[in-house]
Amino acid sequence: MLANFLNKSKPINFMGLMIFFAICFLTLNFIDFFNNQIQGNALLERLVVLLIFIVIFFIYNFITSKNNLTYDNSFGFYFFILLMGCFSAVANYKTLFFTIIYLLFLRKIYSLQSSKRVLKKLFDAGFWLGIICLFEPKFALFFLLIYLSTYWHQKITIHTFSTPIIGFLTPLFCYFSYLFWQGNQAILLENSFKGFTFKMSFLSEEKETIFMISLLFITFFAAFFKSRKALLINNTFKKSWSLMLMNFLIVLGLFLFENESKNKEMLFLFFPVSLILANGIELIQKKIVVNIFLYLFLIGCIGFLFFL
Repeated sequence: MLANFLNKSKPINFMGLMIFFAICFLTLNFIDFFNNQIQGNALLERLVVLLIFIVIFFIYNFITSKNNLTYDNSFGFYFFILLMGCFSAVANYKTLFFTIIYLLFLRKIYSLQSSKRVLKKLFDAGFWLGIICLFEPKFALFFLLIYLSTYWHQKITIHTFSTPIIGFLTPLFCYFSYLFWQGNQAILLENSFKGFTFKMSFLSEEKETIFMISLLFITFFAAFFKSRKALLINNTFKKSWSLMLMNFLIVLGLFLFENESKNKEMLFLFFPVSLILANGIELIQKKIVVNIFLYLFLIGCIGFLFFL
């Protein structure tokens, strides 16, 4: 049964899910190759994209296991790999690059539950966020996550407050210096003052509409019932759970803003969504219900990829 396989977090689970993703990813691309006569170079690029996905999965698994964001199981990775697979066709080098930087940023945020090298973690978090904001300034809203994590796990002082700002300004200063040397400093100013509006642009296709609305409904449902239990106990997980919820709400808010492409926000959303679903499904006592939900989720994702 699928629930028994995912009930433990073991290397065999991780490798099995990655192999499953690779098979589905290659199958989709080979279908496109034969149907649309894609050139060999394009197929080679997709193989490189697959390798980048594998790197993303390793980082995700490291964050969740190192910081105990779920119990000792593979439910979170299962949901994450299926969600990433559903939108792997829209992923390119740029969106995957942003996803890796985003996960490296979150790695520092969630690791603040440990008191080791706090200032280094805060500087690194600001640094990774600065790189993201070079291209998408609206992601500066993630500063809220930095200070919430610091407040919940550590303590707000002049050092913990200023360190992420210094880290954030470092890549901006380096990039501006390069542009100034080239005489193109106006590029950074143009990117910094991009306007954005509130528009539900993810509703461009009917199948994406159904999928995203259903996913968000299930996520809010799981978050509500898990919060009723998790927020009653004052422990480290309560703080991490609160951070997950804020992570989800901030990315969801950014997802609703108009942008040239929704791909980055969509992939960013899958990290907190997968963890919320994993923690929600742990509340279900009957394994048959867990198995039904896991199989329905799998069938829904496969249907989204191949049939809808």
